[in-house]
Amino acid sequence: MNIFFVSLGCDKNLVDSEIMLGIIKEYGFTITDEEDKADIIIVNTCCFINDAKEESINTILEMGQYKKTGILKGLIVTGCLAQRYKEDILNEIPEVDAVVGTKRYEEIATVIEDVLNGSKSVKVEETATKDIQTEKHKRINTTGGYFSYLKIAEGCNKYCTYCIIPKIRGNYQSRPMEEVLEEAKDLADNGVKELILVAQETTLYGKDLFGEKKLPELLRELCKIEGIEWIRILYCYPEEITKELIEVIKTEKKICHYLDMPIQHASDNVLKKMGRRTSKAELIQKVAELRKEIPDIALRTTLITGFPGETEEDHEELKSFVEEMGFDRLGVFTYSKEEDTPAAKMPSQIKKAVKVKRQKEIMALQQKIAFEKAEEKVGNRLKVLIEGKLPEEAIEEYGMEAGNVYIGRTYMDAPNVDGYIFVPTRAEIMSGEIIEAVVTDAKGYDLIGELVN
Repeated sequence: MNIFFVSLGCDKNLVDSEIMLGIIKEYGFTITDEEDKADIIIVNTCCFINDAKEESINTILEMGQYKKTGILKGLIVTGCLAQRYKEDILNEIPEVDAVVGTKRYEEIATVIEDVLNGSKSVKVEETATKDIQTEKHKRINTTGGYFSYLKIAEGCNKYCTYCIIPKIRGNYQSRPMEEVLEEAKDLADNGVKELILVAQETTLYGKDLFGEKKLPELLRELCKIEGIEWIRILYCYPEEITKELIEVIKTEKKICHYLDMPIQHASDNVLKKMGRRTSKAELIQKVAELRKEIPDIALRTTLITGFPGETEEDHEELKSFVEEMGFDRLGVFTYSKEEDTPAAKMPSQIKKAVKVKRQKEIMALQQKIAFEKAEEKVGNRLKVLIEGKLPEEAIEEYGMEAGNVYIGRTYMDAPNVDGYIFVPTRAEIMSGEIIEAVVTDAKGYDLIGELVN
């Protein structure tokens, strides 16, 4: 019985997909990469913002067509869209045979069996408050084998006014530390060299289990695992970054001097409306503290433009802040009006054209900053995790001679969101190797390096 799997949305969703793939394999089903050969198709969906919602719906409709053109017997929808809109999905998309919510992944194999037996199936917790799944399953790593996301918690208690995640994923729940460490060891045993810690918020890890934040302790334990060479931390809320956490990042050699710290805005007026827990002054202080203690740290953040009530003055203040802070990595999203959130009911909603204009202005400003920072790296000697070879047709674009050009990432680059370093060499390098290279040039967001023998 062939199962085709589509994973949409964030890296946290990808971890859920990899767990489901492991369960499917344990039950003896075959995983295929050909949609038209699939008996069952599973779409793990996202609905964080409107664009993600549309992508999820379009993918479901596209996969449903294989009931007419392929051998498809069942279409199963899982994830956030299933959790939030189960009735709409079943009522409005007749091709769907089952929906599985965010706290019922462990039942995916029995749902497949139900569908094959001709039954419709709904596995959704009404409030998404059920405890997170702790039964051990062998994940199937889909990221290429050398890096893997490690989800350390589920849900969120922050209730930012624009965000629907707490209603979909429930309140913050840390995974037991021994379970996280066991999974990390399994990943290391299977060749993973870089662990990327993810959650809706990583910095609060352990607070619900132990009454205090335990991310520093978890990091120290992860650093002891043989085979793991890099540990990267994403989704750190600035107000929860402690001196102890900074000290661990500073002193533990395996932890990348890289921090993803979503701040969303810098105007106190907008931050208050967003329900954020920081002020502009506190953000400036936190960035200064991080750079003082860890001078080579690469800081990444995300921003939202066009939040309800954001004035032109607020926007100009944000632009000045971006220029002043000089973040190494920065992404900008336009505000997405999500039903059932306080922000959706706020007055002074901003027109789409204004949101996009403001987004483009900040991205243009950040591009200049990022390009200058890339130029500053010329002459630096950096470790590089090799991910493969650059295709021949792409080599000329970077002004390099034909031959072996390897593509990799430095400590400053998280997968899929940051830049790359390209290393031309006659040497044979295996994917997954960590080599050293001297930066010889910069091409936009990316670097060119020379292998150090």
